Amino acid sequence: MSLLDAARAVRENAYAPYSNFKVGAALRTADGTVFTGINVENVAYPEGTCAEAGAIAAMCATGAREIAEVAVIADAPAPVPPCGGCRQKIAEFAGPDVVVTMATTDGATLQMTVADLLPGRFDASHMDRT
Repeated sequence: MSLLDAARAVRENAYAPYSNFKVGAALRTADGTVFTGINVENVAYPEGTCAEAGAIAAMCATGAREIAEVAVIADAPAPVPPCGGCRQKIAEFAGPDVVVTMATTDGATLQMTVADLLPGRFDASHMDRT
């Protein structure tokens, strides 16, 4: 199963009763393991979680810390990029050349690197005062 197919399959389990905007994400680690995530809403909108964050949390729960590839899919007129917070979360575990595939349920895709999605990213070096 491709990474995009894994994201497509898990998307159906998204919990989006308020926006009805279901998102699925899948990521592959350096060793080839695939983790998936879905968006989960609640009535207090800002307290929901994104699909990418769920996949990253599942990856971290196993002790893995390196993302090799990401796929995100939603039913939208154009491929939907990760939100700003998820871009930063992805950048925490993925190098600048890691490819992020964004897709629609109709089959349109767009691929960008992490560096293209988050130019000038904030990282740990910004906190180094030595």
